[in-house]
Amino acid sequence: MRHFDLAIIGTGSANSIPGPDFDDWSIAILEKGLFGGTCTNVGCIPTKMFVWPAELATGTVEASRFGVDASLDKVHWPAIRDRIFGRIDAIEAGGREYRSGPRTPNQTVYTGTARFLDAHTIDTGTGETITADRIVIGAGGRPLIPDIPGLDDATVKARVHTSDTVMRIDDLPGRLLIIGGGYIASEFAHVFASFGTTVIQAVRGDRLLAKHDRDVSEVFTTDAGQRYDLRLNSQIAGLDATADGITATLDGPDGESTLDVDLVLIATGRTPNSDLLDAEAAGLELHKDGRIKVDAQQRTNVDGIWALGDISSHYALKHVANAEARTVAHNLRHPDALVATDHRFVPAAVFGHPQVASVGLTEDEAVRHGVRHVVKTQQYGDIAAGWAREDTTHFAKLIADPASGRLLGAHIIGPEAATVIQPLIQAMSFGQSVRGLARGQYWIHPALPELIENALLGLELDPEPADDRE
Repeated sequence: MRHFDLAIIGTGSANSIPGPDFDDWSIAILEKGLFGGTCTNVGCIPTKMFVWPAELATGTVEASRFGVDASLDKVHWPAIRDRIFGRIDAIEAGGREYRSGPRTPNQTVYTGTARFLDAHTIDTGTGETITADRIVIGAGGRPLIPDIPGLDDATVKARVHTSDTVMRIDDLPGRLLIIGGGYIASEFAHVFASFGTTVIQAVRGDRLLAKHDRDVSEVFTTDAGQRYDLRLNSQIAGLDATADGITATLDGPDGESTLDVDLVLIATGRTPNSDLLDAEAAGLELHKDGRIKVDAQQRTNVDGIWALGDISSHYALKHVANAEARTVAHNLRHPDALVATDHRFVPAAVFGHPQVASVGLTEDEAVRHGVRHVVKTQQYGDIAAGWAREDTTHFAKLIADPASGRLLGAHIIGPEAATVIQPLIQAMSFGQSVRGLARGQYWIHPALPELIENALLGLELDPEPADDRE
């Protein structure tokens, strides 16, 4: 039985760990699927590469408001798809070749589904069993498939997709049912609606992006309902195959109704892959949702085993997994000087139309936890860059501690929200005061960040907080 200094399960963010400072370690890398993990192959990168042409297509529809006559002649789905995956598949192949080739002689790649036999023994899924002194689990997650009547029918299943598969379909569907109301469902609804597909989105709750600030969520829901057929408070009661598609039965506020569609996209969340690893056979403690429990240093309860990313973190975000991978890499090499991952101010974005970005507390959370706070909502329409876009509905919403003058949360819905929010993430991370941030630098006029400048200036803080005496 072969023994390694380190075994890494999963090649998403965990694949970044074995750099030159690990050249003196023997390392096993275990991957059941594509190198690069969710983000590279079926998540962040390909979806945003679809979002950009979707934005271009949407621009033709909105151009008339600005005195420009434009039309969308045709969307060449295969060309868009092949451009995207022509690049991504080459990255995947290159990553696999690098770890398997002569440039990394200390590393051995096993292509199979890894499974724990005990805390330090792994069935590689290739017919070989290995042991390792240290193990890093970065095996990610997979789409969560709800129990829907009819879904087990093979003919139905052939027309049902998840985010893992829908981006590689051969043809643009004429009618698409999207099940789910989170960021994955909302981004795909934007993409397919922009490309001319008739989109029907079915959501169990009364609004989209329900985990975001309520004001943001409500505006996003209104915008979505104006772009495509949005069915709120609705559940799928069944799926049945037809000669050329699927009939979906919806149980909604007005009773049952049916929809005939070409394809169905299930985007109701994701689940960690800990069950595929037999994590409990290693003695690993799990959260109720299946995530592996870790401490601030990314250590599990089993000595010598670390975990990071979607399999352990409740933040299903690539930038979080990358940060956790840096923590693990340091701690593996420096066991006497451990560091912790900073999860204080984790931002997130939804690349829909409009964009949404957030960091920190929502207003509801501040109220629920009894946190003293002030709120300022600043409209895009009140700045020159907003005038240029004729934006009358979108905004930034800032939440601050009036005593310290520091931000508690920020929530933006509108053009380039994911970029506009970045100064606020920096301010929160480095303890910058609202007054210092607003007046201690120039804000380019007339650019979108003036939205943030004006929102900061509008926060009603207590007089002369100590942290603002600069």
